Order: sequence, then C-alpha cells, then structure tokens
Amino acid sequence: MLPIKQILKNAAEVEKKLQTKDPSISLKELIESYQTFAENLTNLERLKEKLNALSKEIGKKKAAGEDASDVMKEVSSLKIQVKDLHDASSEDKSRYEARIAMLPNIPDENIKISLDPADNVCIKTIGEKRTFDFPIKNHLELGEQNQLFDFKRGAKISGSGFPVYTGIGAEIEWALINLMIDIHKKNGFKMHLVPHMVTPEVMYGCGQFPKFKGQAFHVHDKDYNHFLIPTAEPALNGLYMDEILDVDQPKKLVSYTPCFRREAGAHGKNERGLIRVHQFNKVELFAFCKPEDSDSVFDQIMASAEEVLQTLGLHYRNMLLVTGDMSFPASKTVDIEVFLPGQDRYYEVSSVSNCRDFQARRSKIRYKDKETGKNTFVHTLNGSGLATARLMVAILENFQNPDGTINIPDALKKYM
Repeated sequence: MLPIKQILKNAAEVEKKLQTKDPSISLKELIESYQTFAENLTNLERLKEKLNALSKEIGKKKAAGEDASDVMKEVSSLKIQVKDLHDASSEDKSRYEARIAMLPNIPDENIKISLDPADNVCIKTIGEKRTFDFPIKNHLELGEQNQLFDFKRGAKISGSGFPVYTGIGAEIEWALINLMIDIHKKNGFKMHLVPHMVTPEVMYGCGQFPKFKGQAFHVHDKDYNHFLIPTAEPALNGLYMDEILDVDQPKKLVSYTPCFRREAGAHGKNERGLIRVHQFNKVELFAFCKPEDSDSVFDQIMASAEEVLQTLGLHYRNMLLVTGDMSFPASKTVDIEVFLPGQDRYYEVSSVSNCRDFQARRSKIRYKDKETGKNTFVHTLNGSGLATARLMVAILENFQNPDGTINIPDALKKYM
C-alpha cells in the first residue's frame, strides 16, 4: 500500500508514475474521499472535545446545586451529532481505504517505461539453445510415449488444468522439488511448510486482494472463509503480519506448496499440457529485511533461483520487466525464462520481485530502527525457486533423444 502522505505531498508525480503501470489510474477520487474523511474526522474530534467540556460543566452545576437541564439538552443533541459524524467518518474511511488498496506499487526509478512486454530488457543469458538433428517432440508427445502424465484422468477427477503425474513423471517432479529445496537451504533460506488455505486478510496483505480476488479459488461455508493459495507468497508474508521483527540479518524463507489459480489464461496450441494449468507445484523464496539490504537480498534470491537451472544444465535468460508488465506489488521484477523447443519460445519459470515496503504497509510488518528508535516498515522480496510445471517441460524437451527417451539430469538421479 502506498502512504497517503506521499500521495498528498505530490499527487501529480505519484499519479504519473502509477500510470506507467496502468494508464487508467487517477488519484482524483481517492484524494477527494480522503480529504472528506480528514475533514469529518477533525470536526468529530472538535465535537468530542466540546462534549467532554459540557459533561464537566454538568458535573460542576450539579455539585453546586444549580440547574443543568439546558446543558444536558445540549449534550443530548451533541451526542446525536457525534454519532452521525462518526458513522459518516467511518464510511468515508472505508471509501478512501478501498480506493488506495487498488493502487499498485510505484516502479523503481531505473525501470524502463512501457506497457508492452515485448520491451522487456534481456540483462543476462546463460548457455545456448540446443540444436537438434532429428524431428523433436513436444512434452505432450514425450509424456505419452514415456507414460509420465495422465491428463485425461486428471480432467475426470477435477476438470481441465489439473494434471496427474504418473510413474517416472511423478518421480522427476518430486526430485525437482527436493533438489530445489536442498539448493536454497544451502544458500541460507530456512525451510517452511505453510497452509495451503489462507484468510482474505492474508491475501490482502500481500497485494493479491482486492484487485485479483476473482482469480482465486474460494473455500466458503458457515465455518470457513478461506482461499487456496496462488503461491506460497501470501502465506509466507502473512507469517509476520502485525509484528515487529528482528531483521539485523535478513529473514530468508523457502517453502514448497502446490499453487492454485482460477484464471489459467489463454489456451492455444502453445498453452497445452503443463504450460498453463490451474494447479502446479512451486518452491517459493521469500525475504524480510531492512530497506538498505533489499537490493542485496534481491541478488541473493536471483542467484539461488539461477543455481537450480545451472545445476540442471538448462539454457535460460533473465528479463528485466518494463513498468507495465510488473506485478501489482512489485517495484522491480526480473523474470527467469527457459527455452522450450516444443513451443519454440521462452517461458517464465521464475519471477523475482522487490516489493520494497508495499506489502509490509498492508500487513503492518515492521522493525525497530536502532538509529532513530522508530518502528519502520521492512522490505519484502519474493521469487519462484522454481515453478516445476514448465521446468518439467524444459527438461523433457531439451534432453530428449531421437527415440523419444529422456536423458535425466545427473543432479536429479540421487532423488529418484
């Protein structure tokens, strides 16, 4: 969440920066609703002060044996005004808070301004695309030949977009998860296993709600009002909601979870199989730190995520996203993309973001600044380390042989 003081101080500049993410953003109604709220709140405090003074006057008159009926009538009238103004102020506050909650984070100053993902900047490339001297197969053909997946039975039990991994396919998937966790633990990330359902407040805190509420799977009955996590990020961020942390050393977390997303996106010939699904596995990296440490922690998350691909021997590139392609809470994002020969294009397997203090403000996560003695918002960062579905595709398609068999990366064999 953006601080209202920052918006009021320089509304034109803030609006201009936000429009680099979403040109439709206007701060006019937000500012008007906040000013109405602030004015009513000031008037409410004045009425309360007057009410307190009159109440004391009644006490004095009664103690002196004087008639206080006129003052009591004024107090009764004033109490009605206070209640009405309190109700109006509460409505104004809800109105302005709802509007500010819909504002994304401001991009960092050095991010390229564009709304077109085609303008994303390649900042690093590792390895080269494999060249094939035989007709290649896509992961669906390879999966069918080697009996790695069962999409039909997955659809039978849950609908389309819910794959079933079978036999060696399941073993490769589980090996990937174990390899990634081992790499990240080695790099200083503490392992967590978190719930797969969270409250609306947790989804709000990380910036998923209210803007993307329609994309989440909702579990709602008389006992529960929860949402299936789209990634471990909301749960990891939510661990420390309303807390003051010790972040002299950054808190670096890693968690494996299945991820659930209602909006699976467009479906074309390049979006079949594991490319875009409603449920997939992911190892998530998350960190809490002091503002001065967040750039360094960003590099640490990037390095740990890249180490997975380097260990597997996969070619990939890093893309610094333009303003209009970044996620709602991010100030800076780098996507790590692997090349999938069966689709003849690069696909994201990790998205690493620095959210600065945006999520911490929404979640009220702070630390005590030793120099000022003040409670200050932490910085939060997150990154996939990695999402397995497309990583599985990359392994199958890049390491296939002419007869359709697959060369399993050596790093995975000890887990299988």
